Amino acid sequence: MSEIDALQQRLTAAIDRIATQMGALGGAGSGDTGALEAALEDERLANAQLNERVRKLSEKQDSAAQEAANATAAAQERVATLDLELQRLRKANDQLRQSNAALRLANEEGVGEPHLINKAMMAELEALRAARAADVAEASSIIGALAPLLDAKEEDA
Repeated sequence: MSEIDALQQRLTAAIDRIATQMGALGGAGSGDTGALEAALEDERLANAQLNERVRKLSEKQDSAAQEAANATAAAQERVATLDLELQRLRKANDQLRQSNAALRLANEEGVGEPHLINKAMMAELEALRAARAADVAEASSIIGALAPLLDAKEEDA
């Protein structure tokens, strides 16, 4: 992009020099003036083409920036949702552990039923498996969010 700007400045300077030379020559000769006018027109055409390329590149850059912003917002939303689910799962696991502790205590005192304790233990194991699955999902979400950033970094290198 900076190269295009530099080229555009050089072309503008060349056009100015040609215009100055044409003014200085004035009525020097129609052959020289015709050649200079043709060169000036060529420079104007090149300048217009460069301006169009700069405009297209700018539009492309704006579009890429918007896509990146949208992707970032979507990733942040996924992470926030996942975080909320993890907090809910952890809270449920804590409550389940407390319930199991109370059941174990009741069983030690001889008032609990072993069937209820086994059922609670199975529920606790399932909750732990769910917590593990949520942790894996969280890690996958993070990796999914970082992978495009790492790919872009490798392309730049």
